[in-house]
Amino acid sequence: MEWVKHKLPPCEAIRNGDQPCHDMDDLWDTLHGTYNSASGHEYDASVLDELPDEPVCEWADFSEHELLSALKGCSNSSAPGPDHVTWVHLKELLKDKHVLALFIMLANACLWVGHWPRIFKESLSVIVPKPNKPSYAVPKAFRPIVLLITFGKLIEKMIANRIQFDAVKHDIFHPNQLGSICQRSTEDAGLILTHLVRAGWVKGLQTSALAFDITQFFPSINHEMFMAVLRKQGFSLVLVEFFASYLVVHRHGCQAGLCSLTHYLRAFHCSGNEALLHQGSAAQYDATFFVDNGTILAQSKQLDDNNVGLHKAYKIIYLLFVAFALVLEHDKTELFHFSRRRDAYNPSLDLGYTPHTGATPLKPKTYWRYLGFYFDRRLTFHEHVCYYATKAFTTIQAMSMLRNSTRGLLPKQRRLLYRSCVVPIATYSYRLWYFDGARNKGTMNQLKQMQWKAALWITGAFRTSPAGGLEALTGLIPVHLMLKKLATRAVYRVATLSDTHPLRSMMGKGLLKQVAPHACSAALMTPAMRGKVKSTIMEVDKHIHTLTESFKPFAPEARPGDWLLDHYADRLHFDKCDPTQDRRPYLDELIAKARANPLTVLAATDGSVPQSNQYQAASAAIIYKGHCELERTRYVSGRVTAPDVELNAIACAVCLAVKQANCQHIMAFSLSVCRALQEWFEVDDLRHITFVYVPSALRWDIHDEAHKYITELKVRVGRRKTDNSIDALRSRAAHSVLDSWSSTFQDPTYRGSEFLELQQPDGRSLQPSYLNGGPWLSTFGHSITEFARVCQCITGHTPIGAYY
Repeated sequence: MEWVKHKLPPCEAIRNGDQPCHDMDDLWDTLHGTYNSASGHEYDASVLDELPDEPVCEWADFSEHELLSALKGCSNSSAPGPDHVTWVHLKELLKDKHVLALFIMLANACLWVGHWPRIFKESLSVIVPKPNKPSYAVPKAFRPIVLLITFGKLIEKMIANRIQFDAVKHDIFHPNQLGSICQRSTEDAGLILTHLVRAGWVKGLQTSALAFDITQFFPSINHEMFMAVLRKQGFSLVLVEFFASYLVVHRHGCQAGLCSLTHYLRAFHCSGNEALLHQGSAAQYDATFFVDNGTILAQSKQLDDNNVGLHKAYKIIYLLFVAFALVLEHDKTELFHFSRRRDAYNPSLDLGYTPHTGATPLKPKTYWRYLGFYFDRRLTFHEHVCYYATKAFTTIQAMSMLRNSTRGLLPKQRRLLYRSCVVPIATYSYRLWYFDGARNKGTMNQLKQMQWKAALWITGAFRTSPAGGLEALTGLIPVHLMLKKLATRAVYRVATLSDTHPLRSMMGKGLLKQVAPHACSAALMTPAMRGKVKSTIMEVDKHIHTLTESFKPFAPEARPGDWLLDHYADRLHFDKCDPTQDRRPYLDELIAKARANPLTVLAATDGSVPQSNQYQAASAAIIYKGHCELERTRYVSGRVTAPDVELNAIACAVCLAVKQANCQHIMAFSLSVCRALQEWFEVDDLRHITFVYVPSALRWDIHDEAHKYITELKVRVGRRKTDNSIDALRSRAAHSVLDSWSSTFQDPTYRGSEFLELQQPDGRSLQPSYLNGGPWLSTFGHSITEFARVCQCITGHTPIGAYY
């Protein structure tokens, strides 16, 4: 084919050295020798002696709710194992209560007996070619994919969820391990790296990075070493004995490799990291890890000093991994020097290991690709944005085959496709280069050109049409406003992270929690230095204090297997609501039965969010037994959203209801559960709670009384700091961006001087919006030809008469 980059032969055999593999035995030996070349090395368990023995945790049985929650997140398109049972089949099977109970018994038996059935160890290996390889005659040009039986994968997933929760909560993972851990992502690694570089520049320090890779990490995990680490870290003996059976003749390394690397890195942190940081060199060090690779950062006044320190640090890491029976892949090691200076000084590094030693040192890169980011020496990210903008642009070009001027995807579908498939590509890792004080005008223009091309494809308008007018017609928010909205909303994510998250070590004092501050953290900066360092982390530290809502993502009640629904699923009832039916007769019958029962407590809740920003939201709860009102309360909730204020009211109602004497049944007329039910359920097995949905517009009985009670309360926003929930702040950011877009839309140079203003039935002019595609697309987007003509007419760019 003429359009491929490399001419490939029609048939090419994989070679073992110089000999082609013509039968399955030769092919198996070649592939097995390649993918397991680093296994079988000796290990040294003495490196674990410095780790303290943690207290042993208990193991609880799996519950139906835990299994169904894990099953819900499994993709229906995932390839099945050797038994050809897909996740779709498994979801249908587990709808049967008897089958579900049997599966729970099997999963719990595997753990308590300490045996992993042989059927779950069977796998199907698929060899997938890696893209853009010049030749596919070598085994390394292929990637092995292991397909397992879905029954076993579901049990593995539940075990992995528990291990991950306990490891993060009890700080077992290495603080700088950022891969395969909940709440930690590649973007977090990029934010930490760029902040260290920029803060170092303000201090007058140069930063160098040395990236290394572990050879065949997953199949090279030493089972004995892995078991020793599990025992050291205090995992349940039930789990340890299970892994002893799980790892026997189980070489695919999927879950074992996934969870074991971080335990190794924890041991690495306690044994070798201290020696790494106290070498007496002129440089200071940091290390970050992402699954099977890592990066060493060195900072000093001179790049030559960085090279000396990196050489020593790499040797220490090499010896430590040898002790763990792991091998570093030296030929994949990369060196990169960050520098603000415009000079061309970019020194090479004698790594001390073949092939980067002596006359062939490791040469630094001009551009460094790491975790999908394209770094340049001055951190301008021009190359990064150019790459992803071009990738997004070519994606739009390829989408053009999905429609023409009369047939194909409708305009609404094209917009949905663009926002779902192209925008995530164009905005990947935008937080590394978009923040307060960043110089990104040139990079922003590339993204604007990309979106203009997408607007032309969606509308079918002419190339001379104004970009602003097309964005308004298609409901595509301008790129700079979209990034502003995303960045503002992302600021508050830090508050939801665990207390030991690596990002917290870079923040100010109020966000450190249980993490020690880094030398470049905002907590240790002087006011003058704070004004000079420009990064996303500094932006977050500046604006996060407007959020007053607190989060505990790793509270005991959130542990998998210990949820309220795990223990009391049969005592929590949620009334199913059919919106097509009139609920009043059903609610009248329900409350009559509840009032007739002397052991039933009724709780009516409601929340009020005023339309004016001058007033605060409020919550109310009224408690009844029979026809007698026992207690009522209402309080101000601050600036929150409607769901927030409803949940506050429900939490208050449940806390009041569980304190009532002679109460076995609580009937709350709303939605949600709360922590107070845990202790209440433990006292009496007959206690249960029912949540019933009542629309406010129904004006029904006790719920109407709660509605009147709360709407009477009007509290203005005072001078003191009011409560702000994360949803309210994110909603405010979205509305602020919409207001900015409406203001920009009034400028004729943006929308076009000939743009036709249309009015709503009440006489107000139509304003641009990205909700449901905006007013124009939602009205005319059902037809390709009609929407194209409407766009041409509104923008004033229509063909001349001869066109027809």
